[in-house]
Amino acid sequence: MSKKTILAVVIAALGFGQLAQAQTNIQVFYDFGKDRKHVTTTVEGFYNDNWGNTFFFVDHDFNNRIDNKVISPNGTYMEIARCLNFWQNTKLGGLSLQVEYNGGIYNAYAINNAVLAGLDYFFHSADYKNTLNVKVLYKWIDYRGQARADVPDYKFKSQVPMQFTLVWGMQDLFGLKGLRFSGFADFWWQDHVLYNDHNGPLVGGFSRFVFLSEPQLWYNVGQWFGVNNFNIGGEVELSYDFGSSKGFWARPCAGVKWVF
Repeated sequence: MSKKTILAVVIAALGFGQLAQAQTNIQVFYDFGKDRKHVTTTVEGFYNDNWGNTFFFVDHDFNNRIDNKVISPNGTYMEIARCLNFWQNTKLGGLSLQVEYNGGIYNAYAINNAVLAGLDYFFHSADYKNTLNVKVLYKWIDYRGQARADVPDYKFKSQVPMQFTLVWGMQDLFGLKGLRFSGFADFWWQDHVLYNDHNGPLVGGFSRFVFLSEPQLWYNVGQWFGVNNFNIGGEVELSYDFGSSKGFWARPCAGVKWVF
């Protein structure tokens, strides 16, 4: 459950000389996907300085069950990204250099180490309430240990070692204070084995690319009782050939978010 949604706001502040406060938040979701039905927690943070900003998140999926009772997390995933921008007050203030690391483990299967580097460009409305980041990143994936049972000698590779990302944010949507629509969409090339589809286990499934998007809707309900930290909302994970699942999937989630 990848989270990149605060980047559109904080890079706006960085790229155009506005004040961006450091932020850490925790999100707790229940995933209603028919192949999920578990709780996911996300710790997410953003911190800026004179050289740029740092963003990270760590997901834990609580789906390790004994006798149908959850006893521990069974999957964890993290991303950490550093944007460099030494030219914030110039005409190219919206352009940043980005480096990033991704990796984790799920159901005892490794999520390949990946290192990304490239460019991020920021677009915004005059009041900064509507924002869009466009990212073009080179993506190196460590394929060591990957294998195909149906083609034992297959050499895993990325057909195009690139990732394209959009990150958007819309604050006070429809004029309603505290309502925020945000999210991201990723498309990248990656050779990977698919183990299931909507009908169940799959033999010999294989894909060369991935699409993943997570639009979120949050409402700052805490504003009504003096606790602006508290938000309620949810997201829908939209994906195609993501992870080990073949085809298109839509997995809705509902949750809460606390901003520290």
